[in-house]
Amino acid sequence: MIDWNDGNKSSLFSYWLRDNCQMPESRNENNGQRLFSVKDLPEDVSIEKAYKDENGDVCILFQPENHLSVFTQDWLLSNCYDLNDHFDDRSEKQKMLWQKNSFENGLPLIDYDLMSKDEIKLKALCSLRDIGFFVLMGVPTVEGQVLKVISEMGYTRETNYGALFEVRTEVNPNNLAYTNLGLGSHTDNPYRDPVPTVQLLHCLESSTEGGDSILVDGFKAASILRDESEESFLTLASNWINYRFTDSKTDLRSRVPMIELNDNHEIIKVRYNNRSIDTINVPKDKVRLFYKAYRHWSEVIERDELKIQFKLSEGDLMLFDNTRVMHARTKFSKTGKRHLQGAYTDLDGLYSLLNTLEDKKND
Repeated sequence: MIDWNDGNKSSLFSYWLRDNCQMPESRNENNGQRLFSVKDLPEDVSIEKAYKDENGDVCILFQPENHLSVFTQDWLLSNCYDLNDHFDDRSEKQKMLWQKNSFENGLPLIDYDLMSKDEIKLKALCSLRDIGFFVLMGVPTVEGQVLKVISEMGYTRETNYGALFEVRTEVNPNNLAYTNLGLGSHTDNPYRDPVPTVQLLHCLESSTEGGDSILVDGFKAASILRDESEESFLTLASNWINYRFTDSKTDLRSRVPMIELNDNHEIIKVRYNNRSIDTINVPKDKVRLFYKAYRHWSEVIERDELKIQFKLSEGDLMLFDNTRVMHARTKFSKTGKRHLQGAYTDLDGLYSLLNTLEDKKND
């Protein structure tokens, strides 16, 4: 039993303490990885005694190994499973949910020329983590520049569209994104598992009428759905559907839920792309309820009060979390030119850089 200064008490399982031993014989000093498997521990691990040393660290002697572990109080407090939630940096609980009126002080705009500075790069990545997007200004309007931007933060996620893809009108396009039509709010590539978790769109030319970018916080939309109808929310979270994309060279398929939850029942991913939903196949006793929830969800994400709308100018590059932020665009004229280049990367690489920059700042 541990008595904390705030009056809380914790009773920690002996096996958990032994498994999390921080001593050099249990953990590699360079990378912190375990040097043993849980199967190597005796089945009957017990604590013979526990005490504080002169530094205030908690010392525990385990039997039958006669093994001494020393834990700092800070480590125990930070990792104590009966005091802390199961931390998930992808969940809604760690985010700032937003809607149209949340940006009265302006969108998160970052000067690309300053991205070489750690503090500016950290600011941009914190924006990605917390609100799900940021816009770089002044990115050179050079074809392929989007890949250079990715290389400065993470790694390119190549798909059947290539390392990068062109967003401009085409004859006989294999995707409606390559027309001048408006597109409803959606996430990209739900037919791919795992899905690319970050998307970048770099504006090279923009002289058309229309073609404004629209973003929606999918986590906010899902939370509204939950508030308005928990039944609909849980229906979409518990029923998996098929997505599919095909062309002459590709046939991609996935079966995933529209709203994905973690073990704390917190939102961690949203998926919506009406163009790519395959024939819906859910249990017959849930079809009616599913369509009710599906329609409710599609109505929520198109509400005007959730949408931010802006026009990307030449040299602007928009980067957003494709597991959270839905994007759309307005229809644009056939006169003038609109040319964007897009590419994908993944959150793990960007979060890794974010974490190392935060660690460096806090040292």
